[in-house]
Amino acid sequence: MTDAAADALAGELIATALAMNERGINSGTSGNVSVRIDGGMLITPSGVPYERLEAADLIQMRFDTGWTVRGRDRSSGLRPSSEWRFHLDILEARPEVHAVVHAHPTAATALSVHGRGIGPFHYMVGIAGGHDIRCADYATFGTEQLSVNALAALADRRACLLAHHGIIALGVDLAEALAVAVEVEVLAAQYLAALTIGEPPELTEAQMDEVLAKMAAPDGYGSSPDPTIVEE
Repeated sequence: MTDAAADALAGELIATALAMNERGINSGTSGNVSVRIDGGMLITPSGVPYERLEAADLIQMRFDTGWTVRGRDRSSGLRPSSEWRFHLDILEARPEVHAVVHAHPTAATALSVHGRGIGPFHYMVGIAGGHDIRCADYATFGTEQLSVNALAALADRRACLLAHHGIIALGVDLAEALAVAVEVEVLAAQYLAALTIGEPPELTEAQMDEVLAKMAAPDGYGSSPDPTIVEE
């Protein structure tokens, strides 16, 4: 990766961290963001307000867990996010994933406090890659056990809830990971609203299979039907 490309990626990572708070899925210095680089990842540092972040403050971490501050020496006091472990483990285990967003949005966290994931009450649950969005078992933040639990909940998925904690969202790039995180929070809020009048009905496995196939198609979710095609 060229220096210019690395600088651009660092800028995009900071913009994504700022966008989490601007989009209302995170607040303060909670949450964290990472993006894949050669041999490891770039991740937000611990305890630095996102509006004060500079590219030089970001942490470069290798899959062998060695790390450096991108543009400063360790005497700066900057350290990797406390959740570096599951970011690193996800990127190492899932080569198709290039970005990880972790946040503490209100509705999804409320569900996670009860250990509830999000079932197929709405077809957009498929945006996370499966029939549901799981909730990972609780473990203390920053621990290896939390990483193990998160990886299990993310199997064949692009998002999960973390019990008594928040959410993780994955993407092929930072924009996609952020978009998935925002959509999970929207779904969580809708699910909580539906629960106020009873347990919502769910789509069937066949219906969700159809949704997932349509989302995976080249002309899938987000595209419009070709108006020149007339079905007979």
